[in-house]
Amino acid sequence: MQSTHSISLTVVEEIAKREGVSPEELRPPLHYAIDTDALDSLFQSTDSEKVPSTVKFAYNGYMVSIDETGDVDVTDHTSVTEADKTVV
Repeated sequence: MQSTHSISLTVVEEIAKREGVSPEELRPPLHYAIDTDALDSLFQSTDSEKVPSTVKFAYNGYMVSIDETGDVDVTDHTSVTEADKTVV
């Protein structure tokens, strides 16, 4: 986990990079999709037993996954749902 950034800021930066915009230009703001204060507090815990193993949520067409180390993975939501489909 990055000590200089909050987890929510890291998520915003990753999505902004994918969108090719500055973090300030993301619309809608991340807090419309998830309580950013609660998200940050989950990963600021000093007790490793209180940090969740994974947090996943959808935002603006992306699936965001954050593991217990604070690594943020952003994938296109459509690629996640397409992979789940079975061709008959």
